[in-house]
Amino acid sequence: MSNIATPRAETPALVRHARDWLARHPALPLPGAGDTLGRWQLLAQIGAQDLCLAKLLEAHYDAAAILHELDAPPLATGELAAVWAAEGPAATLALDAGSSTLSGAKPWCSGADWVDAALVTVRVDGHCRLFRADLQQARLKCDTQAWQATGMERIPSATAHFDRVPAVEIGVPDAYLQRPGFWHGGAGIAACWFGAATALAAPLRCSAKAGEPGVAAGLLGQVDMTLSACAALLRELADLIDAAPTHAHMTEVVRVRSVVERACVQTLDLVARALGPGPMCIDPDHARRWSDLTVFIRQSHADRDWQQLGMDCQREGRAWTL
Repeated sequence: MSNIATPRAETPALVRHARDWLARHPALPLPGAGDTLGRWQLLAQIGAQDLCLAKLLEAHYDAAAILHELDAPPLATGELAAVWAAEGPAATLALDAGSSTLSGAKPWCSGADWVDAALVTVRVDGHCRLFRADLQQARLKCDTQAWQATGMERIPSATAHFDRVPAVEIGVPDAYLQRPGFWHGGAGIAACWFGAATALAAPLRCSAKAGEPGVAAGLLGQVDMTLSACAALLRELADLIDAAPTHAHMTEVVRVRSVVERACVQTLDLVARALGPGPMCIDPDHARRWSDLTVFIRQSHADRDWQQLGMDCQREGRAWTL
């Protein structure tokens, strides 16, 4: 029997594109394996191209990294995977008594209608357990009625209702959260944001108006300062992770995610101030990227991350030095 996963009927163009990309790039460098920057450069490239595609592919590559880090069998060739780890009162997913199947609801499942497998978290007695669910022949009902987003519209995050879906536990309880790669993967999301911000700023960078003294040139200068600082922090963190892959580097990851999120917000504002509403209204790629980035960066934890960063800064007691 072939281990090649085949697309389902009525496959959207986005999923076909993702599978084509995976055929050309079946694996990325693993976080902490010596080329973390190379991994993030490819994620940034995908983010610059299409953030909905990045949402789908980043989750797949994250799933592959998680399986490697937890010494689990790898994904099959051509298999498209996701990671669904949202928790809260709406998450009722549970292991069926006396079986190896899962039933219940799991919210915020991106690409639930399209993927072949998913790594899903289940809370059991206060512990986070991770399962690999086989979705190719699963009884899975996806409710996307609540998805009203205009940004990231092409990749709905559904509430997935599991009905005795076959699953295999990956690692020991809490291993998913306790591994250093949990934080390393979080920085990979920031690389996607960064790539989209650079693409969003490209029309301003190429604008003739920015090549002469004036408002456009000043605004482009601010974009350059902002995005260059992000690139430097991402490169520094990639080197840090490769040098000490068994450390989570939580504070550094939170800092990078927060700085890149702020840079995206500033880039959205600065480019609009420089170019006006025209690109948002008549350039379909720019308009789509604008809407998608506005939604995707809200995957950050916003002010909670800033609070954590501030408390870490105070507790460590280190001054800012060169």
